[in-house]
Amino acid sequence: MDPIAILSGFGVGAIVGMTGVGGGSLMTPLLLTFFKLNPAVAIGTDLWFAAITKTSGAVAHQRHGHVDYRITGLLLAGSIPASLATLALMHFTGITKGWASTLTFALGIALLLTAVTVAFKGVWHGVGLKLERWIPESRKPAFTVASGLILGVLVTLSSIGAGAVGATLILLLYPRLEARRLVGTDIAHAVPLTLVAGIGHATMGHVNWGLLAALLVGSLPGIWLGAQLTKKMPDGLVRALLCISLVTAGLKVIH
Repeated sequence: MDPIAILSGFGVGAIVGMTGVGGGSLMTPLLLTFFKLNPAVAIGTDLWFAAITKTSGAVAHQRHGHVDYRITGLLLAGSIPASLATLALMHFTGITKGWASTLTFALGIALLLTAVTVAFKGVWHGVGLKLERWIPESRKPAFTVASGLILGVLVTLSSIGAGAVGATLILLLYPRLEARRLVGTDIAHAVPLTLVAGIGHATMGHVNWGLLAALLVGSLPGIWLGAQLTKKMPDGLVRALLCISLVTAGLKVIH
């Protein structure tokens, strides 16, 4: 196994452990710029990386009762069909230069969106409370399905968005949801979505399996170490560094 890939997985895993987000946001640009994968293969490989690394977290949250299955189901009702439709379009049209440009642009936008959601983490709760005046309970299911639809397209095209962007959309619609249930619900939705999108990309040959295995070997101890370090590092500093990395990567990808 490539020791550099193992170290890369370790580094990204440590960041995920410290912040709870940033796995795909940092992994995909890394696969593009350092490992020189084409956009489709980088995205497909990262989708599998996300699905596998988040599975243990989803199981743990489910055991502790931190998953709101109603919200998860509504999100999946939008995201899975949207992902399948996007994959079908990619499959039947083939990965042309136009698709490569679309994937790259979607990746850049997703990185910048993630940076914004992380930077203003403390603001979204207040915004969600204000939105309650305009979004009655009867309309929330429809908005949740629509949010899932947006996430399905975004994640399938960029491999990014299921974590930070997904959590922000849930928070805006359900600002009174407990923080631990917010995280658990977000992860429970992310696993099947990234798995479906990952399988779709794999059928088109968009996964570097050897590199994926090396990244996973490094990421597992990295996540554990990051979880320990998060107790000692200021949250503001960690989020600031992550935002700078995301904005830099997003602008580079779009440019």
